[in-house]
Amino acid sequence: MISDRLIICIGSEWDYDPTSKHHVMRCLSRTNNVLWVNYHGTRKPSFNEHDWHGAVQTLKRVTHGVQRISDSMAQFTPIVIPGAKSCLARKIHEALLIAQIRRAVRNLGAAGKRTTQVWTFAPDTPFLKGRLNEECFVYYCTDDHRRFAGFDADRIAAQENELIDRADVMVACSEPLYKAHSIRRNDILLLRHGVDFEHFAAAWKTQLPIPYEMANIARPVVGFFGLIHHWIDVELIARVAAMRPNFSFLLLGDCKVDVSHLQRLPNVHLLGRRDYSVLPAYCARFDAAMLPFTQSAMTISINPVKMYEYLAAGLPVVSTPLPESKRFPEAIHIAETPVAFATACDAAVAIGRSDAKQISSRVQNDTWSTRVEQLSEYVQRRLNTIPIGTLPTCDPFAHSHCHRPPLAISSPA
Repeated sequence: MISDRLIICIGSEWDYDPTSKHHVMRCLSRTNNVLWVNYHGTRKPSFNEHDWHGAVQTLKRVTHGVQRISDSMAQFTPIVIPGAKSCLARKIHEALLIAQIRRAVRNLGAAGKRTTQVWTFAPDTPFLKGRLNEECFVYYCTDDHRRFAGFDADRIAAQENELIDRADVMVACSEPLYKAHSIRRNDILLLRHGVDFEHFAAAWKTQLPIPYEMANIARPVVGFFGLIHHWIDVELIARVAAMRPNFSFLLLGDCKVDVSHLQRLPNVHLLGRRDYSVLPAYCARFDAAMLPFTQSAMTISINPVKMYEYLAAGLPVVSTPLPESKRFPEAIHIAETPVAFATACDAAVAIGRSDAKQISSRVQNDTWSTRVEQLSEYVQRRLNTIPIGTLPTCDPFAHSHCHRPPLAISSPA
């Protein structure tokens, strides 16, 4: 495991539902210090209520400065220019971000004197390479960012290509992402997502309290949790729910799209976001779970963390055709049309909780700790190829670029 480093993580919002980057950084924080940067520079906000509310919340977080998450983790929100296009705006944006990260590291005191690594999950940050005197720069690719609604696809593609070329280590979380970017470089590590196995396996291993909202919800229950955004096929859910009026369809998560037609259906229950800590209790009352993603160029590349969480909870799953979901044919029913999805729900509900232990066993070795161990070994192998004397110093405040030979990286097995 990587140890005794300061890892600067360029991620999204820390104080929200855990994503892969949250889990990875929590694991790394066991043996390192982690500075999480709440980065909001990739997309230019639109003039809508959601984006205005988000902008206000971001500005509030900016005023909080560096905040402790744990003894070994801290977070801060920098001032940025979201979606900067012009040359001048980009230069200001880049200078602002670099200066604020350096200042935040200084505020960490002794932790900031450790050798630094930079791990970015944002595709538009190639300009950070070498600016924080890091020994290693990691790009961890979790999505096809060019396909996100509201993103400037051409700008993101250009910046991500530069990032792919410049990163010392690149990680892709799904086979489609791995194949797409392997055209540009052949040393990418394919590292699929992990799962907090014991947390979700509690859904079938122990007797968890029944969430009060579920006491009067008729079974069978087909459940979902996660952000309900443009990548979730709400029309599919509505059509399937109409075809199966004797099933209850339970959705947990914030809604960022119009779900009024779902709200009109008596057997669809939109309960809003629930804390990560209580999700296993809801899973314990699901008879099956669903991955109702839209079928698009964007979703082809995704590897949903919730898929592993459903399986760890012992749930049979119904999914639209995702390349990564096809890896579990014994536990995941693939359906392309509403009629096929409804039929697959019948089959999943028929299995219900009867095969929970067997379904859960499919991912019992795919823990986040295991994944981070694999990734740490990969990164360390790259560092070990750098000749002695060419690594940067531990001073993370140097203003010059980090000049050293490129890492000699072989193709992954």
